[in-house]
Amino acid sequence: MTAQELLKKAHEAKKNAYAPYSKFRVGAALLSKSGRVYVGANVENAAYSVSCCAERVALFGAVISGERDFEMIAITSDSGNLTYPCGACRQALAEFSPRMEVVVSNEALEYRSKRLDKLLPDAFSGKDMEKEIGH
Repeated sequence: MTAQELLKKAHEAKKNAYAPYSKFRVGAALLSKSGRVYVGANVENAAYSVSCCAERVALFGAVISGERDFEMIAITSDSGNLTYPCGACRQALAEFSPRMEVVVSNEALEYRSKRLDKLLPDAFSGKDMEKEIGH
């Protein structure tokens, strides 16, 4: 699947965003290594901390479907600017596929692509929780 095809799926998902407070709709489409695509849109809440970004909605749907490896995620919004994933989404995505391609775009679907490990260098991982033996 091409970046443009995945962006179109993210653009369609954005239509289902629930963003009554910010009016900032975001859509995401996540391509798994198995070839399945999982979409997400942001879901806001009056208590902002309870809100969930489109990227994590797509990721969590994929994970509960049994997916663990991902090739690419495409993200778009209503903005004229490129829409990058927030830090929490970068960390959540890095848990599974730190080397996936992240395709970011604007409302016109103009886009750029960068690997996740370049967007989140030195990400915290399960290895950081391991105890050193012999020290």
